[in-house]
Amino acid sequence: MTVDARAAARRPIHWAVGGALVVATALVPSAESAAAEQKSEVALRYTCPFPSGPEEVDVVVSAVLPTSARTGEEIRPGQVAVEVTLPPTALARFGDLDAATLSAVARLTVRNSVGDKSADASWQDLTPPPTDLPEPGGGEGDGDGQGALTLTATGDVPTVSFGSPGRATLTPDALALALTSLTEAGEPTTPPGLDVACAPAPGQEPELAAIAIRGDQDPTAPAPRPGESDPVPEPTPTRPAEGLPPSAREKIDALTEKRLQALEDDPGSCPIEIPPEWVMTTAETYAAGYANAAKLDGAAALGPAFMKVVLNKRYINDSCASTVDVSSEVDFDYEGKRQLPPTKATFLSYGFMPTTATMTLEQVGPPAAIHTHTVTNTPTYPEETTVTAQLVMRLSDVEVNGVPLDVGPDCRTERPFEQVLKGYGQSYPPAGYLVAYGGTLTGYAHIPPFKGCGVTEDLDPIFTSAISSPGKKADNYTKMTQAPLCVATNPEGPDCPPRKPKPER
Repeated sequence: MTVDARAAARRPIHWAVGGALVVATALVPSAESAAAEQKSEVALRYTCPFPSGPEEVDVVVSAVLPTSARTGEEIRPGQVAVEVTLPPTALARFGDLDAATLSAVARLTVRNSVGDKSADASWQDLTPPPTDLPEPGGGEGDGDGQGALTLTATGDVPTVSFGSPGRATLTPDALALALTSLTEAGEPTTPPGLDVACAPAPGQEPELAAIAIRGDQDPTAPAPRPGESDPVPEPTPTRPAEGLPPSAREKIDALTEKRLQALEDDPGSCPIEIPPEWVMTTAETYAAGYANAAKLDGAAALGPAFMKVVLNKRYINDSCASTVDVSSEVDFDYEGKRQLPPTKATFLSYGFMPTTATMTLEQVGPPAAIHTHTVTNTPTYPEETTVTAQLVMRLSDVEVNGVPLDVGPDCRTERPFEQVLKGYGQSYPPAGYLVAYGGTLTGYAHIPPFKGCGVTEDLDPIFTSAISSPGKKADNYTKMTQAPLCVATNPEGPDCPPRKPKPER
């Protein structure tokens, strides 16, 4: 054991700034298992022909997939789920049949692509448990913003393998639903079912997951490290410099030797924490995107938000576990305030009432924490990172159906809420989301009740009812795109000054 630990500690330390804004999807027993899988999720909108007419249906597809695989290797998606939210108008037909519950079989077409080659797979026989139909709301077939029904279909799906190396993607396409309505006694209604063929709405980013496909290699061979005889390709030189100055490298080499000596007394542990004054630096960038408000049936634009980043406040290299953990911080900055730029959006409150408001997200408490976890015993150096920010939402300049509504100067959520964004990437070659290079981040937030709204009357219950979420996962989905970092140590680099990214829906 002592020999293994000492040998591991002599391996080169991974110096990439790296990382992303990602949340770990589960507690895992080891770093290897965390790197081997990615919990992928994509929120899409489909158009489905119901008897009531074409309906817009929200669909969330999720699965656990490997971050990388070899050519020809079988990949089996795990924990597959297709969450379909049917609007009240689509459910009106079943209310007319005295149906009590709804069951379904979902079949999702998934396009598997690598390079210019693609093939469609059918994820079929995905089933949700029978679900109680909600009480009808509003007039016949028109709904009142209440009474939507969510079916979560799960099941096993076929394996897939890719014959060519490169970046492979899995992209949801057509969705078919076979709906069956049952009476209170559990008997099929008359007629018993409805088949619906849905197509993705245009203008979306439908990619569920990306997998790095490597060429054939000996799986028992040790993974090469940069600087060894068979080096891993370095990132493109037009990207921000990721290395450390020679003086820092010399200090770390000395620290490594000191740690090796300590292994004689403690052979089972070899993490090395690098003093922040050796590696810490600052950077700037922008991020922009959209936040869905499910109750309001719309999305609010976010940003472009200017971000001040402090990289490498804590840097731990554990050669025994083949991991590097980096903690960084970020603050938003808008006209000297810790907030995102105010954004104006128009929604349909309660499904029918046009409401316009200016929304401001203020950052409170400590800087947002960024934690990047990198696994260094695979050639691609897969990474997952978590960013966690505490925010308060303020509302102002509210109009309902064109009429101003005086909400006062302090209409806000009664307490801060936690916004967590996540992204996955790899360092060699750079792909997916990396803190240094930017990319797409996704996550959810639960909006607390509102307080301080209204001058002559208490409007808190109205905004709480219309906006706040009690904790349902899909209520407030956020997708942000971050530009590459302009790093202080490389002010003449191609990403300085920082650019404003184009937001993706």
